[in-house]
Amino acid sequence: MNRSFRASLQQGIYTVINPFVRLLIKVGLTPNMVTTIGLVLNIGVAVIFVIGAEEGNRGDLSYVGWAGALVLFAGLFDMLDGQVARLGNMSSAFGALYDSVLDRYSELILFLGICYYLIAHHYFLSSLSAFIALIGSMMVSYTRARAEGLGIESKGGLMQRPERIILIGISASVCGITSAYIGGNYKLFVTGIPFHVFETMSIFTIPIVIMAVLTNITAINRLRDAKKAMESKEGLAKESAPKQKAVSYKSAIHILSVVLFIFFVATVTGKDIHGTLPVSDPQDTFPVPKNIEHLMFYIQRTPNTNTICYELNIAQDGQLNTDDPIHPFWLRYAEEQGKRKELNFIQRKFAYGLKVKKLQSDNYEVRSVAYAKKVLYLRKGIDNKYHVYTNISNTLAILNRIFINIDGGTFWYPNVTFIELKGLNATTGKPVSEKIKP
Repeated sequence: MNRSFRASLQQGIYTVINPFVRLLIKVGLTPNMVTTIGLVLNIGVAVIFVIGAEEGNRGDLSYVGWAGALVLFAGLFDMLDGQVARLGNMSSAFGALYDSVLDRYSELILFLGICYYLIAHHYFLSSLSAFIALIGSMMVSYTRARAEGLGIESKGGLMQRPERIILIGISASVCGITSAYIGGNYKLFVTGIPFHVFETMSIFTIPIVIMAVLTNITAINRLRDAKKAMESKEGLAKESAPKQKAVSYKSAIHILSVVLFIFFVATVTGKDIHGTLPVSDPQDTFPVPKNIEHLMFYIQRTPNTNTICYELNIAQDGQLNTDDPIHPFWLRYAEEQGKRKELNFIQRKFAYGLKVKKLQSDNYEVRSVAYAKKVLYLRKGIDNKYHVYTNISNTLAILNRIFINIDGGTFWYPNVTFIELKGLNATTGKPVSEKIKP
């Protein structure tokens, strides 16, 4: 952003907020208090994202909207503390240090909340972009601080802290508001492309990808500007040296831009850098798990026959583990001839794990961490044995199998064409099935 334009805009904002600043001074608030309030508000933003990750579902973007509104409100205090110090004649060296340190904490905590939310709802590539944006944000600030410590001014750039706060706040707010009109699960498909090219969440994630690119370019440009200033100040640079070094810096920017562009394409289009998965034959030829005494149900999905089984978690005394009643595990048919293997942490927490809530004795509510809309119930049937019950084709049924058909997409973002539930009618015992389009 042009420095003169930026300065003029800043002065215009100060003209608007100065009456409020004088009110804060009059009620006795110090610059450090205002800075602390900003930190507390940013902690609140992270809390909203975490609650949205734990309590909300993928299509509920209201948490993103409210978090964005609070980001903008918290950002106001970033401007107020400096003005309170200037207008109240309360500037101090420690106040400047305190402001810088708490600003870094605020930004780190903010990105912590964003990354937590994105990972929890399986926006993996977007979470990587957010982490890269965090790296760039910290390096923008660090480069300036380190250069100024050496007596060199290093300001400017396209993505300084005010721009970052405004971009995150506005994009998150607009994302939340838009979801109220078009829905949080809206997806735009283009004929011939096996994955969607846009979704409601993209309103929030695309600006994060842009920020990931621009923050790191800003940091590198500041480093270049500081280098030139140092060479000019010290008078040590030879005429040929700047040209030779400039090539290396340009190369660094080029390499960084290419890497970040890959993440940009991957996040915006939903296409992973490794390409799409092969389209599988929809015919069901998958093996049926056998010799699992307490098997409740199992999940199979294209493009391979590896199966996730869910069995009762029976303790050594023969009783059900009421704290963790269902235990998921793999049967690795594709690579290891049906060998049993435990799920890893990410698979349990973000893909195939379950959230279980005890309702009463021998009765539990069960939800998938990946698809919480479908409610399952673990309870004893008329045979005095545990079964997992759910509605299949508007009929109460004992769930036996879930089949997920994937047609293209990416490893982290598969294009699920349908989910099929199979089971037995809880009253008649007849087979029932239902296909759900997510």
